[in-house]
Amino acid sequence: MPLIEVDLLNPTAASEAKAHKMKRLVPTPNSYFLEIKCPKCGATTTTFSHAHRQILCQKCGQPLGQPTGGKLKLTQQCKFRIKK
Repeated sequence: MPLIEVDLLNPTAASEAKAHKMKRLVPTPNSYFLEIKCPKCGATTTTFSHAHRQILCQKCGQPLGQPTGGKLKLTQQCKFRIKK
């Protein structure tokens, strides 16, 4: 009887990241909330990582991100951080 080369009870972080979100040992979502900082006025806007609409700055109205059908595509100068 051949031995299993993969430990099913203790998967590696790399194999967990590659697995589908429902097939992981502990199911976790792929989406998250972002805080995006406007390069023009410096205001921060909170949005969802998989937004379906164009994200505009709340103060100056400059576009911060475009929807792509999946994850949000940020503009070039925008800085962001993932909210936890």
